[in-house]
Amino acid sequence: MIIQMYVEYQNIKLGCPNLASINEFLTVERPSESVLTIKKSKFICNVKPVSSLEEVEEFIGAVRKKYWDATHNVYAYCVGIGNEEIQKSSDDGEPSGTAGRPALEVIRSKQLKNVAVVISRYFGGILLGASGLIRAYSQSAKFGLENSGVIKMMRANEYSITVDYSTINRLESTLRNNKFLIGDINYGEMAEMHVYVPVNEVGRFEKCISELGIKLGGINFLKTCFVKTKP
Repeated sequence: MIIQMYVEYQNIKLGCPNLASINEFLTVERPSESVLTIKKSKFICNVKPVSSLEEVEEFIGAVRKKYWDATHNVYAYCVGIGNEEIQKSSDDGEPSGTAGRPALEVIRSKQLKNVAVVISRYFGGILLGASGLIRAYSQSAKFGLENSGVIKMMRANEYSITVDYSTINRLESTLRNNKFLIGDINYGEMAEMHVYVPVNEVGRFEKCISELGIKLGGINFLKTCFVKTKP
């Protein structure tokens, strides 16, 4: 069920990925910062939804600046969709494969796209060993991603529908009952409603409109965008 509009999400800003054939993907809903203490070492995990490599680099730089005195600032990210997807990680001085790679594997296991994770570690004096580091960074990344929330981005067409006042209530009720997202409703001489329709449900949308007796001339396609949905 569509729960919130998220217009022009990442397909315009990224520039590189071709989203024409991508109808949905998972990402994080919001930035977060989470702290875990494991054997006296503090792991601070910052997570952020991102839309370009430039945004990734800015985010990593900001966290490094904030936690400039951390023993390590490890990162992992996945940006882009489909064939243009870029994945990268850094151990930032931790033993190879024990920090950034485990964080990236958590992102992969959750099938998330367009997300960056930076984990700042303050060494607590107890060596964790390779296996302990892998577990610690994995646990920190998982905790951080869970705190950011996971959402599904669904590709949808935005339409404006113009009807008279005698029809607007029936239209709104029908669209809500059929789980279409209703955006703004403007009231003038006529009522104009904005609605967001998943690209694979256009036929069902047109059937609903037809059954209400609304002429297609009163419907205008505006753009294709992405909307937030429950995963």
